[in-house]
Amino acid sequence: MCEAFVTLATNDEYACGALVWAYSLREVKTTRQVVCLVTKQVSKQMLDIIGSVFDHVEFVDVLDSKDETNLALLSRPDLGVTFTKLHCWRLIQYTKAVFMDADTVVLKNIDDLFEREELSAAPDPGWPDCFNSGVFVFKPSLETYNKLLIFAVSRGSFDGGDQGLLNIFFSDWATKDIRLHLPFIYNVISQAFYSYPPAFIHFRNKIRVVHFIGSEKPWHCGLDKFGQVIVHDLTSVGTPEFLQHWWNLFMTHVHPKLTPGESDFVGKLAQIEISQSSSSLTQVSDESERQLAWERGQMDYMGSDSFEKIQNLLESKIKK
Repeated sequence: MCEAFVTLATNDEYACGALVWAYSLREVKTTRQVVCLVTKQVSKQMLDIIGSVFDHVEFVDVLDSKDETNLALLSRPDLGVTFTKLHCWRLIQYTKAVFMDADTVVLKNIDDLFEREELSAAPDPGWPDCFNSGVFVFKPSLETYNKLLIFAVSRGSFDGGDQGLLNIFFSDWATKDIRLHLPFIYNVISQAFYSYPPAFIHFRNKIRVVHFIGSEKPWHCGLDKFGQVIVHDLTSVGTPEFLQHWWNLFMTHVHPKLTPGESDFVGKLAQIEISQSSSSLTQVSDESERQLAWERGQMDYMGSDSFEKIQNLLESKIKK
């Protein structure tokens, strides 16, 4: 019995996300295969890297929903090509699979998802009676694939993207079986801290997957010369600690494989330089988490935020 985690790269940006995603799975010691669907928009350089990292690479054609009106309502015209995700049902060499968007990152082992049945997914925060299609368990089947294509042509999608289509196709998800509802920790949107801070604080250590939804992605942020993530608007891209984790993975595993090439995007990433060693990135991440704790009003008065340490810091600044 062969099972796999599957993602999709439709261009070099999402190929970069897919690589970080793959390494995040490797770091949590997954025992399943890691598969990437790729389209012809991905450059040869990124294809070569993907081929060296993933267990299997499947080339697919872009399926465009052609539904510009509904996509305009979401202000996300780029979602049209996400219908290409339907190709995952053609991977019939696998008995079961978990699809994950390339803008997700895995924090803890999630191999237990393969104990779930099709179509298992987490509720979408925007409308909990719908599931978020960024992470879902499915059973590859040519029959299901063909039914989805026919359904897409005849019924379309209420949001112009794959999520609207899949929620109509699997319309009984909300009421059929509670076991098909994944806990939110398997697909936590990166902005969750701002929508419900107390819950985020309470469940923070249980989060298994972070999903960077929206048009702003981690690779749009960049790093400063010390390896610290640069964020201009946290509400659009998420909390610093998750962004820093994504960039730590990128700089450790993906960046060393990049060379300036045909793609401007890849070339810019390849030119990133930091003045600290990779081990210092952890320290930067810790500082980001400490700042976030201060913003939440969670000071460590018995430790790093004790009166004595604050006083010593102030005195050192005054002496300068």
